[in-house]
Amino acid sequence: MTASAPWMDNKLVKWIDQRMPVFSTMQHAAMDYPTPRNLSYWWNFGSLAGFMLVVMIVTGVILAMHYTPHVDYAFSSIERIMRDVNYGWLIRYIHMNGGSMFFIVVYIHVFRGLYYGSYKAPRELLWWLGILILLLMMATAFMGYVLPWGQMSFWGATVITNLFSAVPFFGEHIVMWLWGGFSVDNPTLNRFFSLHYLLPFVIVGVVGAHIWALHTTKSGNPLGIDIKGPQDTIPFHPYYTVKDMFGVGVLLIFYALMVFFAPNLLGDAANYIPANPLQTPPHIVPEWYFLPYYAILRATPDNFIGNWIGFTLVPAKLAGVILMFGSIFILAVLPWLDTSRVRSARFRPVYKKVFWLFVICCAALTWAGAKPPEGLALWVARIGTFYYFFHLIVLLPVIGWFERPLALPKSISEPVLTGGKA
Repeated sequence: MTASAPWMDNKLVKWIDQRMPVFSTMQHAAMDYPTPRNLSYWWNFGSLAGFMLVVMIVTGVILAMHYTPHVDYAFSSIERIMRDVNYGWLIRYIHMNGGSMFFIVVYIHVFRGLYYGSYKAPRELLWWLGILILLLMMATAFMGYVLPWGQMSFWGATVITNLFSAVPFFGEHIVMWLWGGFSVDNPTLNRFFSLHYLLPFVIVGVVGAHIWALHTTKSGNPLGIDIKGPQDTIPFHPYYTVKDMFGVGVLLIFYALMVFFAPNLLGDAANYIPANPLQTPPHIVPEWYFLPYYAILRATPDNFIGNWIGFTLVPAKLAGVILMFGSIFILAVLPWLDTSRVRSARFRPVYKKVFWLFVICCAALTWAGAKPPEGLALWVARIGTFYYFFHLIVLLPVIGWFERPLALPKSISEPVLTGGKA
């Protein structure tokens, strides 16, 4: 534990802290928190995700002041923000591209967790909270994409909400509840705007629980071994706050390049056309961060399973919905699917290679999701979907049983103090 910060000696700070220990809690959680001394820059992406969450909330609140959630005025209100509101174009581009940057840092954060076994005991609840944050992000992003009420917004909302009609018995009722009527219309836009405004604050609450669980079980590290004593840790401040500030600076460089030089790089030109329920776009494509799941959704053949047993057991639409949602929920059971006693892939020679095959699989699914479901793209989606589940359900347990991991260091400080050699 480090000495108290100078500002803790301030009389006003002491007076407040005696009655409500805000400042001492902040010092304990954000400054004195004992952090593994070997964290690499891959551990920056958690704080970068928190930074992007704040950016999205601030810009979203400003945009909500000028947005009109009505099917007759939504598109024109967006154009007014872009043309007439002071720096409205900048706020909108920061918010629009901020969604992409948010997903980039979160996806890297997730893949880092997969590589270093951050989901293993005793961090299962921490991992579940992270999955919940990802699901809330997806819901928030989808509803936000509908708000401009352009062609892709309208038809994206129509296609995605219609997926729930595949649910047996209750599907049609769920769809009508989502729509607020018999089609995607003004009630749909109103409830999507309301939830898009609300969910980021729900995410803040879950992030708080995520950090609480992190501080309870302590941070993981590249070696994947537990903290053995004070020699393995250093205070979070100033060592990692400086490192995080450097990471924010690098992120802002790429963020600014996108906002000022390529603001529509990851968007769709069809969304600059007002929504027209009578004209379907030739190719309906969601935002890039949904493309892997979109590829999985469309990968199932007609008469799924029935092709082998002679009759339709699971319709292709329902099978696609099950696989799409299953690709996310299966991550919740990773702590039990991975049977290896070693956390970090650094000491797992077989899993390390297989992990990169999984990354390539996810990249291939992203590419396939952006293409029409035909020809090569359809086969890439089907092979990628098969390998995605094969990797998680079959390879992870089997590799854990038969792999011979390398020897682990005795402590975190050992390789640090010996120049990286255990």
